[in-house]
Amino acid sequence: MSDYDYDLFVIGAGSGGVRAARMSAGYGARVAIAESRYLGGTCVNVGCVPKKLFSYAAHFPENIHDAAGFGWDVPSPRLDWPRLRDNKTREIERLNGIYGNMLNNAGVTIINGHARIVDSHTVDVGGKRYSAERLLIAVGGWPFTPDIPGAEHIISSNEVFYLDELPRQAVVVGGGYIATEFAGILQGLGVEVTQIYRGPLFLRGFDQEIREHLVTEMQQQGVTLAFNENVTAIEKRAEGDFQLSLENGGTMSTGLVLYATGRKPLLDNLGLENTEVTLNDKGYIAVDSTFQTADPSIYALGDVTGGIELTPVALAEGMNLAKRLFAGIDEPLDYDYIPTAIFSQPNISTVGYSEEQARDKFGEISVFTSRFRHLKHTLTDNPSKVFLKLVVDRASDRVVGAHMLGDDAGELIQGIAVAIRAGATKRDFDTTIGIHPTVAEEFVTMREATR
Repeated sequence: MSDYDYDLFVIGAGSGGVRAARMSAGYGARVAIAESRYLGGTCVNVGCVPKKLFSYAAHFPENIHDAAGFGWDVPSPRLDWPRLRDNKTREIERLNGIYGNMLNNAGVTIINGHARIVDSHTVDVGGKRYSAERLLIAVGGWPFTPDIPGAEHIISSNEVFYLDELPRQAVVVGGGYIATEFAGILQGLGVEVTQIYRGPLFLRGFDQEIREHLVTEMQQQGVTLAFNENVTAIEKRAEGDFQLSLENGGTMSTGLVLYATGRKPLLDNLGLENTEVTLNDKGYIAVDSTFQTADPSIYALGDVTGGIELTPVALAEGMNLAKRLFAGIDEPLDYDYIPTAIFSQPNISTVGYSEEQARDKFGEISVFTSRFRHLKHTLTDNPSKVFLKLVVDRASDRVVGAHMLGDDAGELIQGIAVAIRAGATKRDFDTTIGIHPTVAEEFVTMREATR
């Protein structure tokens, strides 16, 4: 028998931590997991899941508007925000229970409370100490907001899911996934939205062309986009709204200030000073390819390590670590060609290289694009257009990037990602018979390179 209470003690019951705990227990390890907030972490509680539910809700006004072109007379819709919010909350509570059942059924001990590391093999939770042969840090991240005058009036993506009421106007600050998604969601729910971003164009790192097309689509839907701008101060006025001072000298009034300007690793009071664990130059826990920290008995994975901050990546890392530690399966995790979706209005989804990245890596490439009106919109006055793009390495004919802007982009790109990871060539796409009439068939009918 081991001298330790557990073989593995996991700190943080988010996506990566829960997967690592369950898999490890399934391999016969004695596992405990500590969580101070909610089971499922950011994704389940204040991230992917509730955000997608709100995204669905935000699409209904467009669908109702389009119904007239198909012969339906629909009364003017009215959103019952408390009903949407509370229905969402009930679903999240149901998922919390499912996570608890999964851990219990796997034989994982759930410990409620904040875990602090005492030494390389010991954790303190609420004054009680637990020992483990290995510790896993999977605490994720926390929204970052700047220290500006009036910062106490800022809300983050944590709070936006629980608003008492929707404001008439809102300002969303940021240019990443969360900011862009909530700008579209709030606009779809009937809020007048301005999105402010300090750079020249949001979604840095994504394909330039698809970013530009999203600008057009969001502006058509009524979102005001203010690039090369920033907020320097926030003042609450007697009327109850807020006045924003802007970097370029202007001011703006709004009823809500939502910041989505990045996240930082949640390391407060974790006790890392009691270990040999080190941080990288960006403040994330430094790990090697096996998720081991500088302290041999301590591992870390997911957003706290500053890698690809996506839930499916954390899940894959948790599974990979459990296999290595307790099943003797030592396989490096492959981070190439990871698909992702942005639930903007309309959605973006992508896998592989952007055009710009592909030119840097492969040199000679061919680019195939198609922009067209969705068949669904031909009977309506909806100006929205779908945009598809394939990036091909000329030397090998391999498709190295696929990008889409349009309804249900994530659902479509998931299948394309399988083909691209399998090494599909442009000829493979060209010789695949399409499903007509669908948006997806355009990916196998783009014959002429646009450049």
